[in-house]
Amino acid sequence: MARMYPDQWWLVRALRFAVWAAGQSFGTIPLALRQAGFQRPVSSTPIWLADGNPLANHPWVDNNQARLPSRVDVVVIGAGFTGASCAYHWSKQKGHWSKQKGGGRLAVLEMGDPASGASGRNEGLVVMGRYFKMVRDTVRPYLDRVRQDLAPSERLQLASQFAAVYARSAYKNADLIAETIKSEGYECDYARNGWIQAQDEGSQRALQESIQAGAEAGFDDWVSISAAETLERGGMRVDHPAGFSEGAACFHPAKWVWSLLRTALRQTDIELFTRTKVEAISEGEGGYLVRTDRGTIRARFVVNATESYTGLLHRQYRDVIWPVQTQAAFGLGGPERIRAGVGLSGGLGFFGRHKGPHGNGVIFGSDATRVPCHQAGSNRPSRFITKVLVGELHKYFGDGGMRVTNEWSGTPGFTVDEYPVVGLLDGKRQYIIGGMCGSGTAVSFNGARHVVQQILGLDGPDDYPEAYFAPTRLLDPVNHPWPELERA
Repeated sequence: MARMYPDQWWLVRALRFAVWAAGQSFGTIPLALRQAGFQRPVSSTPIWLADGNPLANHPWVDNNQARLPSRVDVVVIGAGFTGASCAYHWSKQKGHWSKQKGGGRLAVLEMGDPASGASGRNEGLVVMGRYFKMVRDTVRPYLDRVRQDLAPSERLQLASQFAAVYARSAYKNADLIAETIKSEGYECDYARNGWIQAQDEGSQRALQESIQAGAEAGFDDWVSISAAETLERGGMRVDHPAGFSEGAACFHPAKWVWSLLRTALRQTDIELFTRTKVEAISEGEGGYLVRTDRGTIRARFVVNATESYTGLLHRQYRDVIWPVQTQAAFGLGGPERIRAGVGLSGGLGFFGRHKGPHGNGVIFGSDATRVPCHQAGSNRPSRFITKVLVGELHKYFGDGGMRVTNEWSGTPGFTVDEYPVVGLLDGKRQYIIGGMCGSGTAVSFNGARHVVQQILGLDGPDDYPEAYFAPTRLLDPVNHPWPELERA
């Protein structure tokens, strides 16, 4: 209801939703289900993990006598997109640490298995980030609340600056991922063919305004394509021009994570410990004490790559970064017109053709519901939403027999202003990269590069300036070092 009728009075919203739900239940869904069925039982394992996890239970599976180190230079908490990226960049740059201080030992701690969280439960898109106008318009309401010292026009200018900084870092992030996959020879089903987002008649003016706003700010990735081109590129039937992100890509997200970790683990002083839950972090002599259910590690630096789990480990973040449940499903077969290697989104969900564990099929998903912190990582998809999306598939792509084999959910982390945090968590030597609002592939790799660069004290591009990305923006807006307004 909140998504479809955001500006309606609650009673009107409820009535409109009831009418819509009835139409779905007695019309759209039964018609679509003539072309689709459900395997019994439907697996709750994401297709990205259905063939097994090559780094599951590492290192215990090969050495049940393995023990956590007592002391390391850096602890990274989490082995998803961000944690794996931190390990990768450290493996490439740690020589700078060794030359100055010797050592350079890094340990990645993961409460489950690598890519078992949101990094292995998504749609498999390398997004360019939210387009300029979308970022500007989601940041603006927060600035209206916390920067009332500024005039409305000044808050709009500040929101535009936030959007520009975000977009530059996200576009660079996507290019870095493409370059790394090519240079390392990673096999992760990567294809950079863009991302189509269908728009109805009522959205055409907003689409053109968003394209114009991005172009005026110097960002040309977000464009419009005709209905005919939408059909040609993605096999999607629409009646109006669609939005198109030219630089977006598709890949196997879990294989990306595993590839990064394998590269890092070639270094003897980089270690991965799975099924190891971090319970608390406290300051200790020379750094931090990281207490886990397997023992305590002393570390000079800590990087929190915990995303939606952040509030469970750091209570001050419970109302700053919270879990939002999204869900997806996979069906063997599906409409043949759906093109592989391109991202596809409709009014209520996303779609894509991928190879599953038992053959080619279609992945589709939707939803964005905030859940309590203790439900981070929950896997409880709604069958009703799955059936609604089967109807959306039929609407956009026509007939095509399909058998739904997998259905799952995950929880990316969202911030109150839908803008990520990248920087020092405590003002000392503990970092955080999180709150990526469902756009983890737009932040994680370049964000990890930035934090590793900061820990090593290296000069380099500052893609995540403190004035924009520091957690104090949300935790302590009064004392946050806000950026100066740029004047024309």
